[in-house]
Amino acid sequence: MTEIEPDVQSLYPEHFAQCYGCGRLNEHGYQLQTRWDGDETATRFTPAPYHTAIPGYVYGGLLACLIDCHSTATGAAALYREEGRRLDDGGPAHRCVTGTLSVRYRRPTPLGPELVVRGRIVSVDGRRVTVASRIEVGGEVVVEGEAVVVEVPEDFGQA
Repeated sequence: MTEIEPDVQSLYPEHFAQCYGCGRLNEHGYQLQTRWDGDETATRFTPAPYHTAIPGYVYGGLLACLIDCHSTATGAAALYREEGRRLDDGGPAHRCVTGTLSVRYRRPTPLGPELVVRGRIVSVDGRRVTVASRIEVGGEVVVEGEAVVVEVPEDFGQA
């Protein structure tokens, strides 16, 4: 049996865990949980009725946020892999922020079903990671995005 690593966001230090999209300590946020799934990362999210754009469809800003936050977590996970480390090895934490983000809406995203966000590492160049992410509904891709994320110092965001 393969031991499953924890999600990236559960290992963020407290001062990094406030993000609306993925911070485990933000009780009003989405609290995404990004995990490795083979050579890709994955997270799941089910939009609530108030995430409506027009009746029956998800608001595009939420979809961009899911791509954004999943990509930053995927970038952090990629930096661990580059070092040959497990996410939960107790070493220095990696945390990335968005440098650039592009989102392509391929088709309207239905409100109701669970969304699966998947990320693939395109490249790692020092502190910069390029991530291609997509959102699927029932196995069909509805949104694609690409982000360049940048690792920040461990004390970034501390008061």
